[in-house]
Amino acid sequence: MGKPVSDNVLYPDLSYRIMQIAFEVHNTLGPGFVENIYREAMIIEFERQGISVEREKTIQVVYKGVIIGTHRLDLIIDGKIVLELKAVTALNDVFKQQLLSYLKATGMRLGILINFGGKKVESVRIVN
Repeated sequence: MGKPVSDNVLYPDLSYRIMQIAFEVHNTLGPGFVENIYREAMIIEFERQGISVEREKTIQVVYKGVIIGTHRLDLIIDGKIVLELKAVTALNDVFKQQLLSYLKATGMRLGILINFGGKKVESVRIVN
């Protein structure tokens, strides 16, 4: 499988590496585990490859200068990409909207939703 090339894709090299890691984790563990098991395996792989990763970061949601809530993000990769992990039978629009709200709250431009719950890794890129 060749490396995708596109001038329109945000962070193409880092996105490609994230997906390589997701495939490695899924190929090694397979389906059937809960989300936090996949998260920990992903963190191990990011650290082994020298990719900066922040885990379970709490961020504030601000409305007109007032903090009105918080979100807890699964992973932030290289300070650029919000990575939301799931281990469910299928991704639905609720998960996509959740990731979009994380992007809005952080001001980050790209989020990747990865589902380890099926026989194959499923992913969705969300751009803010």
